[in-house]
Amino acid sequence: MDLRHLRTLLAIAELGSFAAAARAVGLTQSAVSLHIKALEEELGTPLFDRSRRPPTPTPAGRALVAGARQIVDLCEEVRSSIQGGELAGELELGAVPTILASLLPEALSDFQAAHPRVRIRVVSGLSAELAEMVRRGALDLAMVTGPRHPPEGLVWHEFLRERFVVVAPADLPGDSDRELLESRPFIQFSRRTWAGEMIDRQLRRRRIRVSVGMEIDSLEAIRAMVQHGLGVSIVPLAPGAVAPAGLRLLPFGDPPLERPVGIVERDGNPKTRLVRALLRELRRPAAG
Repeated sequence: MDLRHLRTLLAIAELGSFAAAARAVGLTQSAVSLHIKALEEELGTPLFDRSRRPPTPTPAGRALVAGARQIVDLCEEVRSSIQGGELAGELELGAVPTILASLLPEALSDFQAAHPRVRIRVVSGLSAELAEMVRRGALDLAMVTGPRHPPEGLVWHEFLRERFVVVAPADLPGDSDRELLESRPFIQFSRRTWAGEMIDRQLRRRRIRVSVGMEIDSLEAIRAMVQHGLGVSIVPLAPGAVAPAGLRLLPFGDPPLERPVGIVERDGNPKTRLVRALLRELRRPAAG
């Protein structure tokens, strides 16, 4: 198979259309169509259902996308090892919001200064969603909270732990997490998230009676709700974070509840060298 054809296929899968892929890879749309036609003739099966608009991958097309991504990644690794060991290629990563807004900017700045030939794309999301994207091959790695049961086929590398805190209005009286949580409506961090599951289990284990007023999957939205006096909540605290204006933070849990944060990648990931290099940068500020 021609590597250029596989790159074109991946661009279509990522961007969703032949036209967008043509712009991304610097070809005409007719040239993109020829690349896909060549792959289809070589494999003897359609890769896209052209009766739909935009064309959608067939089962064979989806299977080839997964394999093509590994082939292209491996070629980049081989090229960089031959060219004096310098890291090169593309790294597509996801991150949970607390890491995206705290450790990641500094780590990526240092990483790109050391490895300027590596191109990086970052997406934000919830841990379970990002881990599934890694499993499917849509992302090379993701910075997520530790799952109770990591999805099959993924490898986990922990690099820090985040503690959970009760967040409440600064003028709300109370000396314990239980007192604060039982005194006001509770703004629940979504139980669809791994962190939300941890919080829910701890509340039930300690028999803390909360009155759930709303359930939200955005940490920023939760903090805004608490700042406007709509209730109290429990959230993970990013490394180095302090209480925002008008709020107070109190450790949650007995013993204090923490969650592991780390990287998930596919088992046998051909971009392991890139992942290890980024992991080193992430651990530096975390250790500090």
